[in-house]
Amino acid sequence: MRATGSPDWTPEVDLPWAGIPDQLRARGLRWTPQRRILVEVLSQSDGHVTGAELVDRCKALDPDTIPSTVYRTLDVLEELGVVRHSHGADGREEFHVLPAVEHAHLYCRVCGGAWELAGDDPVVVTAVDAVLAGQGFSIDVPHLTLTGVCATCRANEGDA
Repeated sequence: MRATGSPDWTPEVDLPWAGIPDQLRARGLRWTPQRRILVEVLSQSDGHVTGAELVDRCKALDPDTIPSTVYRTLDVLEELGVVRHSHGADGREEFHVLPAVEHAHLYCRVCGGAWELAGDDPVVVTAVDAVLAGQGFSIDVPHLTLTGVCATCRANEGDA
């Protein structure tokens, strides 16, 4: 038996997902069962999620899910502003679901902890402005990941 997601789920009920079928059709794309399942999965996700995690969640609802369809649909959904991709410190592509504000990331290479820095955080603004002034290069803040050692791990290193 083929799984098809929640039969009573429709994007019209779960805003801001309501306009996605029409927006896809306006781009010449069909509102397929696989796309509906991906949008359903995304609507139940919060924060960061990898493409592989999304494929797994979709496959749990429909074992016939094709990973390339998920990734191609994610590309379109990013163009629509529903998701935004970035790259974690380990290089994995991550998707931010309905990003409320642009943000950068801090990653501790010792404990693996990760934190978000708002795009208007003075640390981010200073770094972005310094690179722009010094190199004439404009940074894409959601792709900014600063890797180092967090305060807790630095304190623990002092105890060792």
